[in-house]
Amino acid sequence: MKFDSKHTIPRYLFVIIVMTLVGVAVISAAAYEMFVQDDYWEAVRKRMASQQKDIPAVRGNIYSADGQLLVGSMPIYTLRADFVVRDPNDSVAERRLREWRDTVFVKELDSLCLGLHELFPETSEKEFRERLLSGKRRNRRNLLIARNVSYIKYKEFLKLPYVRYGRIKTGFYAEEIPQRQKPYGNMAKRTLGALVPTCDSAMNGLELAYDSILRGTNGKRHREKVRRVWMDKTDVEPLNGFDIISTIDVGMQDAAEKILVRKLHEVNGEVGVVVLMEVATGDVKAIVNMTRLGTPGNYYYAEIKNNAITDLWEPGSTFKTASMMVALEDGVVTRGDSVNVGNGVYMMHGRAMKDHNWRKGGYGRYISVDECLMFSSNVGVSRIIDEHYFNHPEKYVDGLYREGVGVPFSLPFKGQGFPQVRRPKPDGSNWSKTALAWMSIGYETQIPPIYTLTFYNAIANNGRMVKPRFVREIQRNGEVLKVVPVEVVKERICKSSTLKDIHAILERVVNDPKGLGKKAGCKQFKVCGKTGTAQVADEHGSYHGSPARYMVSFCGFYPSEAPKYSCIVCIKKSGLPASGGGQCGPVFSELAQYVMAKGVYRQPSEAADSTSVFERPEPPQRPEVSAGIIPDLTGMGAREAVAILETSGLKVRLRGQGRVKSQNIPAGSKAVKDQTITLELAQ
Repeated sequence: MKFDSKHTIPRYLFVIIVMTLVGVAVISAAAYEMFVQDDYWEAVRKRMASQQKDIPAVRGNIYSADGQLLVGSMPIYTLRADFVVRDPNDSVAERRLREWRDTVFVKELDSLCLGLHELFPETSEKEFRERLLSGKRRNRRNLLIARNVSYIKYKEFLKLPYVRYGRIKTGFYAEEIPQRQKPYGNMAKRTLGALVPTCDSAMNGLELAYDSILRGTNGKRHREKVRRVWMDKTDVEPLNGFDIISTIDVGMQDAAEKILVRKLHEVNGEVGVVVLMEVATGDVKAIVNMTRLGTPGNYYYAEIKNNAITDLWEPGSTFKTASMMVALEDGVVTRGDSVNVGNGVYMMHGRAMKDHNWRKGGYGRYISVDECLMFSSNVGVSRIIDEHYFNHPEKYVDGLYREGVGVPFSLPFKGQGFPQVRRPKPDGSNWSKTALAWMSIGYETQIPPIYTLTFYNAIANNGRMVKPRFVREIQRNGEVLKVVPVEVVKERICKSSTLKDIHAILERVVNDPKGLGKKAGCKQFKVCGKTGTAQVADEHGSYHGSPARYMVSFCGFYPSEAPKYSCIVCIKKSGLPASGGGQCGPVFSELAQYVMAKGVYRQPSEAADSTSVFERPEPPQRPEVSAGIIPDLTGMGAREAVAILETSGLKVRLRGQGRVKSQNIPAGSKAVKDQTITLELAQ
């Protein structure tokens, strides 16, 4: 076919010219908008930005090692009514909506007030009626209906007469207020942490340490009119926070708190600390910090400070283990050596060193290296260290650091204390003749209790020192995103032979009838440990106040043959008697026996001697609404109980706070869909 250029080419030229003109027009319009109308569009951008609001992200939860909710985000609501709800851009729609509202509001007012009274019985039906009529008559924009409303009641509120037509038509709405709730009340309060009440800002504890992980990222939304109706449109979806799985065990934590508080009341203690740690991993299973508050005759104990981590205390006699380890490691003494402690008083460079029994004439003889720790002899330990290291005190201090005492490590808590183990300067300007002797028995050195425990935990862990761990995993929707690894501070703190000697001596401290730590022992298994009693300075730095103040302690691990857990108990008190073995030992023993009875060992026989008989309880099963039967929810956390019931079509009302104490429909009853069950909660 012959190409007709006379007719075809002009057509192409025409199309090209038209497209070119269109392109020029588009570019010109864009340039006009960019350079001439830029002020207008900038104003539009600012207006849209000002109309944007945050969509709060849900803060992640903190769980215990055994899966219990320790801290959770459970929002509460403030219910309000807006009796204006007008659309200034559409007078016709506004008039029709007002006419509809006037008619339906009056028609359903009685049933609405009755429903509100049933939800909030503290306010009568008559009071609700008067409040609503007054608000409508005065065109109130934010009439208060109720405060601190739970999610369960909020969902019921949305189903009430008139309210069920939605916010756009009725003006009834809810303000969601994120709230951190603790099903177990103040359990491990300072370790878990808290948020500033007026804003979502972490104050302390794990809440602060893992704030960036728990917080999440807020989304964005704006109001937009669609077919004459104003609606919320999401611009950016919120990214909810991650959950963290802590190492805390609820049962162990609860037991530690109750046992310690009971002893504090008994001895009139001022401050008490318990830390329970898993030997192999360093997982902190329980941490208690109690301070005495109130007035004489009306004392009570509460957690106001994380003393185990922040406080710098002179460790007292628990430090003697570290001193003896240095001497054994350096070979300056053996377990077969002995030292003369005389009548319990020994002049150390012009200053009297005294044993606890000096008023009774002391031991009056040579005592062995084992007995120096068994009897917690100040004279015995200080003479050994002073005689072998006086001319070169730096060798003793180097030995302490070699075995991990004084080595700092970071913990995820604000205000963490670091050990202060002084090194002598070459010119001796920071050292006195008596410094070494008193340092060897736990004075002139300040160490947070958790550092002392970490050292003893290393002895139990075959010489491997691991850092205390408080968080095990980071999760989202049950999926593990990160496992927090076990961190090693020192791979080996001493030689195997030294470790074997120290282990044997610490076992004698508790299990030998002459040992001062015998009250920390347990009949079912053997315990290793060391007592500590140190006089502490008052607020003016004086040791001569009346009555004298003491820090008594016991630190150890169990079972001796295959250690699984280590624990430290510290009590600060005024006046005598003051005994680490007599006052802290029983706390250690009772908690250790609870852990054994709880069946936490994979092989209970590993922790027992041949005469022990153990019964390992079966792990609790999560109840379900199966075969239409309501389960027994007693003892469960509120959140889990609600999840079980609501997923089965039941409605739940909660009263109180904490764990389920009772339920109004007995376990074993037939479950009926949409039936409401009331759960009474208690701390």
